[in-house]
Amino acid sequence: MSRKILVCVAWPYCNGDMHIGHCAGAYLPADIFARYQRMQGNDVLMVSGSDTHGTPITVTAEDEGITPRAVVDRYHPRNTETLRRLGISFDLFTETDTENHWAVTQDFFKTHLANGYLYRDRTAQLYCTDSNKWLADRFVEGVCPFCGYDGARGDQCDNCGRTYEATALLKPRCKYCGGSNIEIRETEHFFLDLGKLNDPLLAWLDDGRKTHWRSNVMNATRARLESRELRGRPITRDIAWGITIPVPGYEDKRIYVWYDAVIGYFAASKEWAQVVGRPDAWQAWWHGADTPSYYFIGKDNIEFHSVIWPAMLIAYDRDLNLPYDVPANEYLNVEGRKLSKSRRWSIGMGDALDRYDPDPWRYALAASFPEAQDVNFTWDEFVRRNNEELVATWGNLANRVLGFAYKRFDGRVPQPGAFDAADQALLDRIEPTFNQVTALLDAVKLKPALTETMSLAHEANRYLNLKEPWQQIKTDPAGAATSIYVALRVIDTLKTLFAPFLPFTCQQLHAYLGYEGDLFGQLYTTEVAESQRSHLVLRYDGATATGRWAPSALPAGQALRQPAALFLKLEPSVSELEIERMTGNS
Repeated sequence: MSRKILVCVAWPYCNGDMHIGHCAGAYLPADIFARYQRMQGNDVLMVSGSDTHGTPITVTAEDEGITPRAVVDRYHPRNTETLRRLGISFDLFTETDTENHWAVTQDFFKTHLANGYLYRDRTAQLYCTDSNKWLADRFVEGVCPFCGYDGARGDQCDNCGRTYEATALLKPRCKYCGGSNIEIRETEHFFLDLGKLNDPLLAWLDDGRKTHWRSNVMNATRARLESRELRGRPITRDIAWGITIPVPGYEDKRIYVWYDAVIGYFAASKEWAQVVGRPDAWQAWWHGADTPSYYFIGKDNIEFHSVIWPAMLIAYDRDLNLPYDVPANEYLNVEGRKLSKSRRWSIGMGDALDRYDPDPWRYALAASFPEAQDVNFTWDEFVRRNNEELVATWGNLANRVLGFAYKRFDGRVPQPGAFDAADQALLDRIEPTFNQVTALLDAVKLKPALTETMSLAHEANRYLNLKEPWQQIKTDPAGAATSIYVALRVIDTLKTLFAPFLPFTCQQLHAYLGYEGDLFGQLYTTEVAESQRSHLVLRYDGATATGRWAPSALPAGQALRQPAALFLKLEPSVSELEIERMTGNS
């Protein structure tokens, strides 16, 4: 029976190009999960967009002497195109500087205020006397009060992941002028009263329906709620860029980006409903009794999605669905170092796709997903996985069997004879492997699912090495036909199991096997018009999708198409060249 499934994905700051850490941490895992669920026949709504109001955008604008909107207009189209090229199948990837998002955010604000969950208070904030400006989170850096890391941001430490008030930062430095003439001054803001929501959140956490949560998410959430240290958190700030506050007297302040960004999941769902011409369609994913919502994020965003966002939803409308799962990933490091755009240690995803096909990237990143701990990506490993696992194991299996069948069996799936023990043993591996991969994908254990799938490809190669149908056909044509039929059945099953991970090459293989139509449907960019301007979105249209999540039912006699290699071998020198490129020595 088809279910509705909401897939929400972290909103990237729109101040630079996406790197592979973003994709491995949130976007690719979400896409694999969404593609699998669609093949299961479920009705998936996957949403996200560019976070345009974060102070990283205003920092970039200040550095370049341009407006924040100009920064967004540069990077949002580039990142949207990168997601399209990588095959990240958003039903809607939008941005936060839209009329729709402003309206939904201001409605949240007014509803929270009316429901008694917002209050005014004066708070201490950093002020630079040299530049005569309030220092919002990203406009100040210094020493982390928890781990001592020098270079911590004003709201969060990149080293230990802890969040704090900017006034707790040690030895603060102004990002506008670089000086340290910084004072603590008082300013009035609106606060979200999280303390009032501690008990409802604990009751939700303890409802017995979260045994599937990853330990890092559950442990962090439980520790936060059981400490009963939740208190008011400011949701406005002294800055000129962002969503205006719908209350008179606060014209010089804006809604804090952390508050408006998470509302994006709700706002994007509403925008999608408008785009498809069914304005109320979003409600089925937010009010449905059996409609799980999954939030794909990095570990630095756990509290925002397992504590703060559920609190905001409860305070807005207690009938809304709260997160079913928050499969947060740890960090993907590169060559032993933490990825950082600002510190110029990064692999831009768009740049990487200029030189290598998308599926090898999808495979290498999926095989390295930091699901349980930080993982180190290396270029040597990228080359090895491409050459040994994609080219030699999976690609060679598909190509040599299909090529042989096309050439020696008149371009059709051969008619098998009686199965011997080796034939039956491999066929008997199909269903258990399929069931195991299905269970792992349902549990959002994507890396183990990929490992289990590749193990079946290894088993099929061992079978072919045993049978040697290219030799067998010389003396036993019927036996060779049986061997090729068995191998094609396994390859057809592997096509389905690999498809969420490798959609581009599995679509090619789908055609080589003689099937018609698209496995997944179409992914495209388009403009959405509003009264003031239009904005670019990424859309997925599954109307033409034919992919189904089931083991192979490939019939004997089905016409095949002439195959070609699915993957290209990389030279070992790629690793050295790419490291030189990262260090600026290329």
